[in-house]
Amino acid sequence: MDRLSWQDYFMANADLISKRSTCDRAFVGAVLVKDNRIIATGYNGGVAGTENCHEVGHKMEDGHCIRTVHAEMNALIQCAKEGISTDNTEIYVTHFPCINCTRAILQAGIRKVTYKSAYRPHDFAIELLKVKGVRFVQHDVPTIQLGD
Repeated sequence: MDRLSWQDYFMANADLISKRSTCDRAFVGAVLVKDNRIIATGYNGGVAGTENCHEVGHKMEDGHCIRTVHAEMNALIQCAKEGISTDNTEIYVTHFPCINCTRAILQAGIRKVTYKSAYRPHDFAIELLKVKGVRFVQHDVPTIQLGD
């Protein structure tokens, strides 16, 4: 029996979670992992209880949709709300984190970032990850065959 690696498993979950995104500029999913266990997930969308991009359109400012809370932030906020430590965790995300998410990831104590797509990687985000010694690796989801 072929079995998914942990890396494949978590990235496949991030990919699936991205399908809940409500901002069609980028369908992003994130999975926070500690000791090979998922502790939180997030996808990009509007603030809970407010309108979403897919309902009313984008709210653009300086080329960014400001209506959207990013997937990484939603996963971190879920941990904060539930009192779950993010120290020494890993994050799997479908897109390379933006500079704001990168700063939050670093402040949260995340030690490794695995991303699927190198979507607009910011030079300073890369610099910060290197300075802090946080590993970042690109990893695509494999094609998953179910049954025979």
